[in-house]
Amino acid sequence: MNQFWNAISQHIVAPTRLSGLQVMALLHPFGRTLHLRRHAASVIIARVQLISALFALLVPLWSLIDLLVFPAATAGSMFILRLGSSIIFVILAWPRELSTTSPYRQAATMLLLMLMVPPIFYLLSLQIIDPQSLDQTQRLVAQLYTFMPTIVLGGLAIFPLTALETLLFSLPVLLTAVAGMFQGGAHFSLEQHGAALWFMFMMIGVAIFSGMSQSHYMATLVLKAMNDPLTGAYTRQSGGEALDLMFRLASMSGKPLSVVFLDLDHFKAINDNYGHEAGDQALQTLAEGVRHSLRRSDILIRWGGEEFVAVLPDTPTGSIMTLLQRLRSEGFGRRPEGTPITASIGVAESLTDDVNNWPALVALADQRMYEAKRQGRDCVVLPGNVRLSLA
Repeated sequence: MNQFWNAISQHIVAPTRLSGLQVMALLHPFGRTLHLRRHAASVIIARVQLISALFALLVPLWSLIDLLVFPAATAGSMFILRLGSSIIFVILAWPRELSTTSPYRQAATMLLLMLMVPPIFYLLSLQIIDPQSLDQTQRLVAQLYTFMPTIVLGGLAIFPLTALETLLFSLPVLLTAVAGMFQGGAHFSLEQHGAALWFMFMMIGVAIFSGMSQSHYMATLVLKAMNDPLTGAYTRQSGGEALDLMFRLASMSGKPLSVVFLDLDHFKAINDNYGHEAGDQALQTLAEGVRHSLRRSDILIRWGGEEFVAVLPDTPTGSIMTLLQRLRSEGFGRRPEGTPITASIGVAESLTDDVNNWPALVALADQRMYEAKRQGRDCVVLPGNVRLSLA
């Protein structure tokens, strides 16, 4: 089994090496982080909009071919069909905001709708074009329509999808193509339909491997962009994006969102007396200690230098004490001279402090952190200017 994972890692998603868990993450979408799902959704929607915009222009233009090849009545019916398809593509290409609550569902719906337009167009065209009355040129053009489902299956390769997602999106397209093969009461024939089905399955296979490779590449880039390389915490930019989303969700649900602003005490002295490597080690130790005290739903952001912001969804001010107790028991590690690392902490909570946006919430926690420094450091200032010692 290990050889199998290594083969996939080296030959499919090279140049990086994957663990078995990472390969499983490419096979199905379950377990993706909220940030990664949101990024994948934005990529899918952007590509759907681009492709839809192109087809919104190209689909009606093909009516000129229909007019030159088919009788006027047939060409007119095909034009109406093309016009309807173009309207759907225009709707999909229209600029829109990414959903706050369910971005991936929004992306999946748009992608499925775009994928189904060509196969349904193909099925409806079979009702308009009579194959028994076609000359050689007309038959050639009509045969081109039969390739629409196959082209759609191949087009899945440009989207960052897991193997399971590619299969699920392929299924309705494949069923539509099979329905077209049996149009008019025709019976399955390996000689007549085998090559087309084999080619469609080949396109699905190509799309699966391409989607897995794109998913892995996207996840790698997102992880590098999201996380501070020294401490593993979110960067200020990615943390701000996550905080913005969490604040919106908290506001919509009426639940509290708490922010804990931490600043390592006397950090400059560590750098000055023991060097920057010792300072980096102190930051890593503090970040690791805080992370161990947080829940899975919480996030830790390196706000800048020795400043960190912990974001706690659905956490009222009274429940902050649980986190503070864990922080006090875990500690932040030791300074180079052996004394405990301490931090000054400010806390703000969206409902108690009645703030309307996340920057104001962070600014308020920042002010209280500075108040904790003024009051002797190694302490916490809570809403209502309540001071608690961490000693």
